[in-house]
Amino acid sequence: MSKTEHTLTEADQLEHGLKVRHLTMMGLGSAIGAGLFLGSGVGIAAAGPAVIVSYVLAGIMIVFVMRMLGEMGAALPASGSFSHYARIGIGEWAGFTMGWLYWFMLIMVLGVEITGASAIVSSWLPGVPQWVVALVFVTFFAVVNLAKVANFGEFEFWFAALKVAVIVAFLVIGVLLVFGLLPDTEPVGLTHLLGDGDGFAPNGLAGIAAGLLAVAFAFGGIEIVTIAAAESRDPERSIATAVRTVVWRISLFYLGSISIMVLVLPWTSASGETSPFVSVLDIAGLPYVSGFMELVVVIALLSAFNANVYGTSRMAYSLARGGDGPAVLAQISRTGVPRNAVLLSVFFGFVSVLLNWWLPEDILGILLNAVGSALLAIWIFVVVSHLRLRPTLEQEGRLTVRMWAFPYLSWLTLGMLGAFIALMLFDPAARIQLASTAVLFLFIAAMSQLWQRRSRARVQ
Repeated sequence: MSKTEHTLTEADQLEHGLKVRHLTMMGLGSAIGAGLFLGSGVGIAAAGPAVIVSYVLAGIMIVFVMRMLGEMGAALPASGSFSHYARIGIGEWAGFTMGWLYWFMLIMVLGVEITGASAIVSSWLPGVPQWVVALVFVTFFAVVNLAKVANFGEFEFWFAALKVAVIVAFLVIGVLLVFGLLPDTEPVGLTHLLGDGDGFAPNGLAGIAAGLLAVAFAFGGIEIVTIAAAESRDPERSIATAVRTVVWRISLFYLGSISIMVLVLPWTSASGETSPFVSVLDIAGLPYVSGFMELVVVIALLSAFNANVYGTSRMAYSLARGGDGPAVLAQISRTGVPRNAVLLSVFFGFVSVLLNWWLPEDILGILLNAVGSALLAIWIFVVVSHLRLRPTLEQEGRLTVRMWAFPYLSWLTLGMLGAFIALMLFDPAARIQLASTAVLFLFIAAMSQLWQRRSRARVQ
């Protein structure tokens, strides 16, 4: 048996209930989150119309990372995804560190998502405490994730379908606005795109860099496809389909939406408090836009929460199966679901909600800063794992999806990620995130050494 073959059995006990349509729509939906609906205004305010350049640079980087991850995922489908590839490509410590870093990151994000969704819904229901709404949501999605994985797939399918429909409708309305084809509207021309007299890049290269910092992490979530594909009926085909469409997904959803925003809206009107989506639809004269977008944001947050409960439970299960976590997390229920791993994620979902309510903002801020740039570490390890594994996978004839122009684009991606880190060092807030993530990374790496020593001592 080659050094890569043992990873093929890691998902054998899991129920293979996800269909290709689930994975395809999850891939579409994963590119559309609350970050796109709400966070795009921050990038526009920082870079002006040149935020398009920020999105193009971030998009190219993520497309390359996903292509490498897809190549490894199609060759070695595993519920631990990049954690497994880091383990066999770099070393045991890397697999442990990447897996638990990703788990911790999503656990913290769970609380933010469920708190955001419950806050909006409780504002619709006067007299109903926010904690009651959060409790209902968490309990409901716990039941969904404890049942067959097909249930999770169906919920994500319809959540994603709604988000995709909203984006498509937005793009259609935006194009009609741009060309003045709606009642009482005229073609917008290039006035706003050229910064209303301030130029395409009113804040220069510094603004584009600031925009890049604002938008890069909005692409997080796409990697869930390679984790979920291990439980599909045809992992190789599912991953290949999702990865091969990532380019047009990012181009259509992100670049298309942002292009319409900077064409229709003055860049000076953008901020982190008002969604540019709502502003564009207000210009179109559509009624009830704000309330409808609130509903869409709630659905986006709940979809992300559902996906992250899934992602954290599968990562914990995979780590336990590989000897990097308590064996109890590797137990499978009769429905083929890692029950204890799901319950652990749900438990910390409750805990993180309590942290959002009870702890002072500065303590929560430290925790969120610690995971703020964790995705950056994961992307770097994906690239390094790919560079190490590609020759072996090619020699064994496993490649069905190939990274373009290997190894040149792989090294270019690593250079882009390094440049992004350098960029963050010049931004005070981003610098704090990097430092916090570095401390968390070193802590988990140290824990990996202690865990391995403990495991070796137990064997002896």
